[in-house]
Amino acid sequence: MGKPSRAMTNVPLLDLGPQNRALEAQFETAFRDVLRSNMFIMGPRLEAFEKDCAAFLGVKHALGVSSGTDALLLALMALDIGEGDEVLLPSFTFFATAGSVARLGATPVWVDVDPHHFNLSLEDAARKVTARTRAIMPVHLFGQSCDLEALQAFAAAHKLRVIEDAAQSMGARWKGRATMSAGDFGATSFFPSKNLGGMGDSGLVTTQDDALAERARILRVHGMQPKYFHREVGANFRMDPLQAALLHIKLPHLPEYNCARAGNAHFYHATLKGAPGIAENRPGADKAAKILLPVDFSGQGIWNQFTLRVTGGRRDALKAFLTARKIGCEIYYPIPLHRQQCFADKGYRGADSVPVSEQLSAEVLSIPIFPEITAEQRQWVADSLADFAAGKSE
Repeated sequence: MGKPSRAMTNVPLLDLGPQNRALEAQFETAFRDVLRSNMFIMGPRLEAFEKDCAAFLGVKHALGVSSGTDALLLALMALDIGEGDEVLLPSFTFFATAGSVARLGATPVWVDVDPHHFNLSLEDAARKVTARTRAIMPVHLFGQSCDLEALQAFAAAHKLRVIEDAAQSMGARWKGRATMSAGDFGATSFFPSKNLGGMGDSGLVTTQDDALAERARILRVHGMQPKYFHREVGANFRMDPLQAALLHIKLPHLPEYNCARAGNAHFYHATLKGAPGIAENRPGADKAAKILLPVDFSGQGIWNQFTLRVTGGRRDALKAFLTARKIGCEIYYPIPLHRQQCFADKGYRGADSVPVSEQLSAEVLSIPIFPEITAEQRQWVADSLADFAAGKSE
């Protein structure tokens, strides 16, 4: 393994400390306020947060929930998707997308993704629509929006419901329109590593439809309306007011966080584009490149991850190389969903026709891009990638 030309700089994949320390006094005040209010389930703090989230996203309704996974479950339940129904979704994404569908007895149908922006391929989805298909669940992966216009047109043509999985894209836009605003429902996560991250699990459901919003609110509290009278079986999907209060403090800073991530992405591109062995992950990219840099094709992504493609079977070698240089990195995701043990023997359609998902699982590697990364840290990451691509690791 090549020796670095200067002293190593420790670079974590994500460091939440600087962001949270900057707001610590406000967090402590919010915690005391909630403690003294004796109101620990829902209430005005949650409602205030929901109102500002709806305004930020340009939607009529936003409902705070217990996690991003529960946001997907609630949306599916509100649309009556269950046994006998098929849902089109990408095989290359986090487990919750398909897990929420399977938990309700519905059938995931594996759709391939685009090799350049990593989002669901509508061309492949069109080949997999059947009479049983009820919905499509695109994922705005790594913070880059799908083409919302094309998505809506596809859903209208095939009479499908749309649930946007925006777990990684709070604040991303397509031609000025926010993710979570184009489908029947949008769902996001406030897991601590997200661009708007909480102090534990929580999430958000959005919709423009008054009737769907009302049904989701009832299902969020065990299907109860009025109190202790249950129209149907729902679940406990509530966000607690402490999480809402803490997230509400961070919400006004989200554009700043997203802008900083975009600045870091720009730095990586400006520093590495054209370096030997490195190219941008665009159609027609240099086939000899060892590392392909991600591209924001929407122009309004939020860079939840900066995910490289590492070609020629070199991904694990690069991961080891960066780790040795004290640079955090992670594989999102090492195995496509259709090959997960819990799904592999189910016979869900599409498993034999997702080659890009298979390829990406063998190539992708995410590197640090968090807002507070220092100039020295990101330079060390860039220098190390350049060294690897130039063969200094071999």
